[in-house]
Amino acid sequence: MPRYFYDWSMPQLLHHKLDPSSRLIRLMLAEYGIDVDLVDVAPWRRDPDFLEINPAASVPVMLDEPFPPIVGILATIAHIEDNFGPEGHIEALLPENAGEKIEVWRLLEWVLLKLGPEVTAYLLEEKLIKRDLRSGAPEPSVIRIAKANLTEHLAYFSWVLATRRWLAGDTLTLADFALAAHISVLDYMGDIAWEKAGEIKDWYARIKSRPAFRPLLGDRIVGMPASTSYADLDF
Repeated sequence: MPRYFYDWSMPQLLHHKLDPSSRLIRLMLAEYGIDVDLVDVAPWRRDPDFLEINPAASVPVMLDEPFPPIVGILATIAHIEDNFGPEGHIEALLPENAGEKIEVWRLLEWVLLKLGPEVTAYLLEEKLIKRDLRSGAPEPSVIRIAKANLTEHLAYFSWVLATRRWLAGDTLTLADFALAAHISVLDYMGDIAWEKAGEIKDWYARIKSRPAFRPLLGDRIVGMPASTSYADLDF
């Protein structure tokens, strides 16, 4: 029997602590006040029990009886919005206004399909995954390219934030949590030069202080200490 199974009392989230997509889902769930059982997975190890659930060997995966496994970031976002949407005083992370919603999805795509592959994925591969798999030392040239790409992305998002309180407008949305998930991973690894981060720094300080963010600041990877700024709210 696979090690991963439905917990009838609450949903399970198969995740990795430094996977930015998993962090986005954790932030979303915490903001909506949804309890979830976190199950740590290192998907690159290609554990047979995990592959039985997700042959793509990626996280996040949500197990939520009576639904089949909810695999991947987009399916999980949709599942949460459809089944655990905000109630009462909690603001929706996907705005009802059509124009604002379009902007949220535009920025979300930027984070997931540009920032992620051009920056975060490379740095995680070189600094975390290679170490975990004992598959060689980090490649300095790859790290240099990723950091050069990061500079360009930070400049763009600082430009966006120069005229907005939050990424997509006046309210916090899924786009903010998506970018913050990646920034938090990069900050953990010490890859953000905060003195050069522009508008991103003030924005991240605000989002970092939200109650939903606190559990992420307690995450630690064995043998890979967090940067000195990672858990500091006054960085």
